Amino acid sequence: MKILKTILWILLFAVVAGLVYGGVLLRHGISARKDPSQAEIRVARTLRHLAIPKLDRSDENPWKDVATADVMKDAREHFADHCAQCHANDGSGNTEMGKNLYPRAPDMRLPSTQNLSDGELYYIIRNGVPLTGMPAWGEPHLDQDDESWQLVLFIRHMPHITAEELKDMEDYNPIGKMEKEEEPPEVPSAGKGSGKPAEEHHHH
Repeated sequence: MKILKTILWILLFAVVAGLVYGGVLLRHGISARKDPSQAEIRVARTLRHLAIPKLDRSDENPWKDVATADVMKDAREHFADHCAQCHANDGSGNTEMGKNLYPRAPDMRLPSTQNLSDGELYYIIRNGVPLTGMPAWGEPHLDQDDESWQLVLFIRHMPHITAEELKDMEDYNPIGKMEKEEEPPEVPSAGKGSGKPAEEHHHH
């Protein structure tokens, strides 16, 4: 009975969301440049909440009591490599990609993200969010994805992240092909290297 009730609520909100979105399209046309309305945001967040099974929402982070410095460093590096292109190293969403998604990449330091349960954050990382830019991450066949749970730890830490941690993360941000081509060639310091001309030095 509870499952049927949940399905009916989801269908109801889906209909409401469709009507709201249809009204926005008729009034403003299709454009990802405009910010979503407050009504769209409320409906989308409610639908997201209902779409996460209750048991998953109540899951506790198994890494919560073992959040050592090494674990947090691994989580930061993973986030920098996989997530920062949209979310930024500090979780603000202030990146070219994040600012142009529809809906925008959220500022994960704010209550709208921090007030989610650990289980909700884990579920969103693992399964993504349909009709947004958030993809599903992790290995789907694993019963428990430790890397995703560690990302939850890092998301919790975001409101308190330090300048030193942000600087460290920069070494793990992906660099695109164009940026690599624009990098100046490394020139061996005086008295060091093989003695070959600078133009013959290659990156490996």
